[in-house]
Amino acid sequence: MLSDLEKKKKEYDLECVRERRKRLYEKPELRNLFIEVTSRCNAKCEHCGSRCDQFEQGDEIEAEYLKKTLKEISECYDPRTVYLNITGGEPLVRKDLFDILDYAISLGFSWGMTSNGILINEKMMEKLEKAKLRTVSISIDGLEKTHDDFRKTPGGFKRILKGIDLLNNSKVVEITQVTTVVSKKNIHELEDLYQLLLDHNIKYWRVVNCDPIGRANDNKDLFLDMDEYRYLFQFIQEKSKEGKMIDITYGCSHYLGLNLEKEIRKHYFICMAGLYVGSILSNGDIFVCPNVPRRKELIQGNIRKDSFVYVWEQKYKEFRHEDRTSNKKCKACKHWNYCLGDAFHTWDFDQNKPSICLKPIFDE
Repeated sequence: MLSDLEKKKKEYDLECVRERRKRLYEKPELRNLFIEVTSRCNAKCEHCGSRCDQFEQGDEIEAEYLKKTLKEISECYDPRTVYLNITGGEPLVRKDLFDILDYAISLGFSWGMTSNGILINEKMMEKLEKAKLRTVSISIDGLEKTHDDFRKTPGGFKRILKGIDLLNNSKVVEITQVTTVVSKKNIHELEDLYQLLLDHNIKYWRVVNCDPIGRANDNKDLFLDMDEYRYLFQFIQEKSKEGKMIDITYGCSHYLGLNLEKEIRKHYFICMAGLYVGSILSNGDIFVCPNVPRRKELIQGNIRKDSFVYVWEQKYKEFRHEDRTSNKKCKACKHWNYCLGDAFHTWDFDQNKPSICLKPIFDE
């Protein structure tokens, strides 16, 4: 438990976060631009928030529109302050990906990538290094059988570990991070997985819970119960205190209360959807965090016909006020000022309530 002094310090810090959030409602800053270059994927994960599929290309946005948009952003903002997060689907299945990235680099952008890691081999590493990949997050969701079953990728686990070793030996890639989505299927493997990552010289491990979004809603047996959340948070705290080589952190989602905020991740909770974070979806739609439900009323435009900069500066109204995710019960809660209904991507718009509330844990 926190001492009175520690509690007052955290309350002060959270008030600072709240004030910063209010300033961003008035003057948002585009810091992270997610570019979903494809909805195709060579895996079919049980939890996929975007319901990606190997055979469904959909209305994939043409490179010319992405280049035009990147050019516009570079002319209106300093490209050194806008980090490109390349995602999918699996980004590496897009054949003209490196043409797009070469153009982005020429404009002054830096970029990182979220990948399942299956396609990273020696030849792919040459392309990634030439394109100046700075950061990469590779998904590992359990030990070999659990991971391959969960992602429907027989043999994928072994290929991923080889890819991680290549990334670790790169002189260009600055950060190689492993992301693990924790569910009932793998929570019992966290200790062994921690040792595996140590053996492969992983320095950064991002641990997140399985959220009720996308395909995960078809597999509700994945979701953690409150006792499992307690175990997860205790695991992160204990590993963080051991002083070993892995920097382990909980993901950005969900308000954790005074006892846990900034204890299991390096920052205080603040949902940045539409404030620091924007995205271009695989069909060209202008949006926020790609994990947010892609409801028609939340889509802000499309780069085939709209100026991204204009949309960023003049629209996004649904995301830029304190009541963006709220109801009477949430607003009456003593944590409202800091939580604000929790993460936008897990707000249940049909029932107007958060899909996840961790109050039973942090109010203990």
